Amino acid sequence: MKWLGCWLPALLLLCVTGLDTEHLQAENLNLLPPEEHNLVLNPGMRGLPRDCYEMLMASSGKARDGVYLIQPADSPIIAFCAMQEGGWTVVQHITVNSSVNFDRTWDEYKEGFGVVTGDHWLGNKYLHQLTRGPAHYKLGIKLVDQDAITKTGEYDPFLVEDESSAYRLRLGLFQGSAIDALTLDTENYLHDNQKFTTKDRDNDNYFQNCAKLEFQGVPGGGWWYDACAGANLNRRNVIYWQKDCNKERLCKYAWMMVRPSDTVKLIHSGECKKDEL
Repeated sequence: MKWLGCWLPALLLLCVTGLDTEHLQAENLNLLPPEEHNLVLNPGMRGLPRDCYEMLMASSGKARDGVYLIQPADSPIIAFCAMQEGGWTVVQHITVNSSVNFDRTWDEYKEGFGVVTGDHWLGNKYLHQLTRGPAHYKLGIKLVDQDAITKTGEYDPFLVEDESSAYRLRLGLFQGSAIDALTLDTENYLHDNQKFTTKDRDNDNYFQNCAKLEFQGVPGGGWWYDACAGANLNRRNVIYWQKDCNKERLCKYAWMMVRPSDTVKLIHSGECKKDEL
């Protein structure tokens, strides 16, 4: 499979002709079928961006939505970039009644599953790599209901801790048109500061495993449960976000995305011995 063409983001890409995309190097290449390898938009880029926002800046704002190679840690990964919305790195997408099974094990949620061009979970390992710094990151939530009404929200800052901490969730202040379903304890469920739970790794605060509890025959899937949930975007038959998305008010789609924080920047100055916030 050959990629024929030339794409130039701010002089950082050279014209690449005849690149063999069968030899794409990405740790999570299993999230893109071989027949879609040609969809990667920056296969010949030297010096990969850390995330989609850095890719957008490298292209002088001209990069389009699609699949990109990024490198938040030692190895490149593929991710879908929502460039038109401001350079967000998509870490989760679900369609109600998705054909993708979200009832997965700890290792599957760690490494990621699905297809980055559709419904998927990018992987807890990569969520940690993206959000651990050096810059602060924020989490974006996007919900679309059956009437095509879209609601959004942002948590700033956002951090997923490492595996030794069970990928604990850390969230900052919320703003947006959606309800704050993760940090406000409006229904006795508080997801902030919770560890991740899967069907084979119970870290929640309930006497049963929340990831195993079924609704209409479908288990809850992996999530940062309390006892159990005021929100859950990984149950594929009902997208749940308190009053915004539930079994009475059906939502069709949900996305989780990350991007560097707007409120915290690294300032580089020749007069300083180290970076300052």
